[in-house]
Amino acid sequence: MEYFDTFVSILGSAIRLSIPLLFTALAGLFSERAGIFDIGLEGKMLASAFAAACVAYWTGNAWAGLGAGILVAIIFSLLHGFASITNRGNQIVSGVALNFIAAGLTIVLGTAWFNQGGRTGQVPPEGRFSGIVLPGVEMMRDVPIIGPLYANVISGNNILTYIAFLMVPLSWWVLYRTRFGLRLRAVGENPGAVDTAGISVVWLRYRALIVTGFLAGFAGTYLSIAQSAAFINNMSAGKGYIALAALIFAKWKPVPVMFACLLFGFLDAFANFMQGKSLPMIGEVPVQIFQALPYILTCVLLAGVIGVARPPKAGGVPYTKER
Repeated sequence: MEYFDTFVSILGSAIRLSIPLLFTALAGLFSERAGIFDIGLEGKMLASAFAAACVAYWTGNAWAGLGAGILVAIIFSLLHGFASITNRGNQIVSGVALNFIAAGLTIVLGTAWFNQGGRTGQVPPEGRFSGIVLPGVEMMRDVPIIGPLYANVISGNNILTYIAFLMVPLSWWVLYRTRFGLRLRAVGENPGAVDTAGISVVWLRYRALIVTGFLAGFAGTYLSIAQSAAFINNMSAGKGYIALAALIFAKWKPVPVMFACLLFGFLDAFANFMQGKSLPMIGEVPVQIFQALPYILTCVLLAGVIGVARPPKAGGVPYTKER
């Protein structure tokens, strides 16, 4: 039973650690399906985390912090669109530039406003998203297997966790069951055909980027006022790139994206659990090896061991209307 309790503990931690990856990967799903490569997901997450922490600290309202995080992430998305759609700039360069802007701006503003080396003030409890205890937890707690899973994995998470998993079927429905989703996928494959049908390729791609910013805002907000109680310098720590790897691993499909993010979250949780632990016949393994597991998996997946992952045909290519 001790091993099962350990597994439940790791699984609960994996769920919580996978949420920012899931929001960010779903955000990238919409932009890349529209033919816009968005390597700037890291910057959007970082900027929204900073904005959410600042507003939640000043107002003591978590929902105001969420709104600020979403707004800032959408602004960053629109900047990416202005550079890569309106001005037909290189999408990779634009995304990298946004990452640098977010990394530098959060440090400068954080130091100027809070004088704590880029860290914001501690967000009060009412300014954070706290855990929600679902009905029947105490009644279910002693039920073998199901009870601990319900009490420690399903229950006790904050509302953003449940929204993240709700976004998976919602994203699938939008992409595959709505006119907007059909056009979005079409513009990522053949923007010329979409333009011929009288649909604005530019406006459609901008709408995709707005959705991207909306979801990335949730990811950043989760980092600073749900998982933590303040913004910390560079707190995204490469999660935007890992989410991008999960998106490629899942071949740009919403449900596989969720499982890929859970896999990365599980590795991260396992690394935290193994700190200071000894392995049989090996002894204590340096913690850096376990901390590197998610990044090693990222490199392995991107090396092509999952088979050929084919992005949308028009991805990364600025659209020029034929005259």
